Amino acid sequence: MEMENVLFAFGLTLFAGLSTGVGSALAFFTKKTNTRFLAFSLGLSAGVMIYVSMVEIFFKAQKALQADLGEVKGAWVTVIAFFTGMFAVMLIDKFVPSHENPHEMHRVEEMRGAAGQKGQENALMRMGILTALAIAIHNFPEGIATFMAAVQEPRLGVPIAVAIAVHNIPEGIAVSVPIYYATGSRRKAFRLSFLSGLAEPVGALLAYLVLMPFLSDTLFGVIFAAVAGIMVFISVDQLLPSARKYGEHHVSIYGLIVGMMIMAVSLLLFI
Repeated sequence: MEMENVLFAFGLTLFAGLSTGVGSALAFFTKKTNTRFLAFSLGLSAGVMIYVSMVEIFFKAQKALQADLGEVKGAWVTVIAFFTGMFAVMLIDKFVPSHENPHEMHRVEEMRGAAGQKGQENALMRMGILTALAIAIHNFPEGIATFMAAVQEPRLGVPIAVAIAVHNIPEGIAVSVPIYYATGSRRKAFRLSFLSGLAEPVGALLAYLVLMPFLSDTLFGVIFAAVAGIMVFISVDQLLPSARKYGEHHVSIYGLIVGMMIMAVSLLLFI
């Protein structure tokens, strides 16, 4: 594995993870949430991730596993790994309390009128910290998925990282709003939002240290299939529902279609 690819993949994962800080900055410096833009962007990200997972990553994994294990066994292992990736993220969701779930959408308007509440809202502070922790937990497998996809197929890494980054923007708002409301400190809110995104490069580092030394055609196929499952689950469980919570259902579907079209054309251009 070329070190250039590894460093490139780390860079993309870091970019995707730290975009939670972008959401935090939007909460501080904009006066109104652009719900149509966020809904379209989240839908577009879902379209990119679903298309690249089902059309490109899944079949690359299947091809590698069938070449190593045989046609029938390779096909079965691909399917099992695909759904294992989904179930892994489902288990993470299961252990995050629903009332503190990071996918609860917030708007930047909630920041208004928060000043003067410093030290008075312990419950909100707790919610903000738990939200940051929950987002960090969710970002961990996303970091592994982004890194492994980018290190194996750099041309796929960029759209995947951008899709994950867009997904992380509203999560940054979700951390910032309650913490700022509880403390009146933009610095604390931004810092926790920013730090919650570090789980993605940490996930990438773990993948590099634990998985890369043992990488073979079979392990590559299993990981790639699991990555496809993770990204499809993130799209249908997080991105699209998040877009709908902003009240722009049709706009998010338009984004989904455009995202698929963009990914399809980009894959054709780089054949």
